Amino acid sequence: MHSAKSIFKDALRPMRSFKPIQPIKSSRYYSSSAKNAFNATQAIVYGAVGIAGASFFAFYFTNTRSSFHEYVSVPLLRLLDEELAHDLSILALKYNLAPKDKKKDSKSLQINLWGKTLSNPIGLPAGYDKNALVMDKLFDLGFGAVEVGSITPQPQSGNPKKRLFRLTESQAIINRMGLNNDGIDICSERLSKFVSNKITSENILPNENTVNHAINKLYFENSGNPKKFLGVNVSKNSSSHHDDDTDFLTGIRKLGKFADYIVVNISCPNVTNLGSGNNLDSLNETMRLARIECNKLSKPDIGINKPALVIKIGPDYSAKELEIISQLALKNNIDGIITCNTSRSRPDTVTASNKSLAAEAGGLSGAPIKDLALKTTSLVYKYTQGKIPIIGCGGIRTAQDVLDYGLAGATLVQVYTGMVYKGPGIASALKDDLLVLLDGKNWSDIVGAGHSKQ
Repeated sequence: MHSAKSIFKDALRPMRSFKPIQPIKSSRYYSSSAKNAFNATQAIVYGAVGIAGASFFAFYFTNTRSSFHEYVSVPLLRLLDEELAHDLSILALKYNLAPKDKKKDSKSLQINLWGKTLSNPIGLPAGYDKNALVMDKLFDLGFGAVEVGSITPQPQSGNPKKRLFRLTESQAIINRMGLNNDGIDICSERLSKFVSNKITSENILPNENTVNHAINKLYFENSGNPKKFLGVNVSKNSSSHHDDDTDFLTGIRKLGKFADYIVVNISCPNVTNLGSGNNLDSLNETMRLARIECNKLSKPDIGINKPALVIKIGPDYSAKELEIISQLALKNNIDGIITCNTSRSRPDTVTASNKSLAAEAGGLSGAPIKDLALKTTSLVYKYTQGKIPIIGCGGIRTAQDVLDYGLAGATLVQVYTGMVYKGPGIASALKDDLLVLLDGKNWSDIVGAGHSKQ
């Protein structure tokens, strides 16, 4: 047995030198071809993996059902100023950097309205695409109806900045934008171009060189998409007189031909002269004149129908005031009522969590006004006896919210603030989850169903 000392000495002896094993030599031809074959195979594998990865990412990123948008894109945008984030989102849509809804709408979500069929009841209200810039891209997000505006006869810059505020803890927004928009003439050109592009894409050649005839021949709905509606929201310039309805009538006359429904915005809380929404005496005259002007757009001799005439009211009316408004709407054959615009009120939940921001002037939208808007929807449905379709808007974030509005009497709903916090996939998510809640029923079956149980 070796002692520990001898083992230690052996370990300290230098290792004997040795020749490294030489590689087997082969012909130059064989070595080169093997190397080239390996490189080619490697390139093919890497290329295939790269293409597959890029394709997967492209599909994932461009799909509205991807969680990437809610958990990555939206938080990044929230790091920016509110108005800048909005403008960047418009640019993303304009340059095809936004996702698309790649799934066909279920027939269970269809609704018949104003003589046409709508593929789903989820809409986007006025306020997002104020200047009719990205209508087609918004339909790609999965909305059944897209409303542009509000548009005034003359361009106006709106109120001074800063005028838009996120109340993140309350999932709400306060805005006092002041109806900033590019005006009727510019927006009319964009709407006309939108229609013309749809005509070209469908290879439709109108016999008459008129937008009206082209729209009639397109016959998809004026949105240019099968079973989708385009709404145009019109309002007054801030310089116009309180009791003068000329701006509304001008908007109907010049923009109504592009719309499936035209909205008279009588309730913006950020413009001082839009008092007719709170002045019930002048409201009757506004409705009467708007009805007459809208009827003029009908041209039966060439098969052109007038758009549906819709009024947009606020959520801050008393029950008695809502009853009067409902009666006036019935009297003047109004085709639809949007309930509601933003609210001047500040619920306790807002002031408790966002005390400083809640003090900002402007209209409140988002989760805190849902109960107020839902009550308004229910009362208007009751007072109109379900005879006038209602578009419910205010605090919608989930499919349960959509269902609540349907039960209260809303034929359609609109979501905007929810999209700010949940991202561009909200329409797709609401539709998917709503189908689960419907549990085999059709959306049309539940509209107003909450009243039959009362």
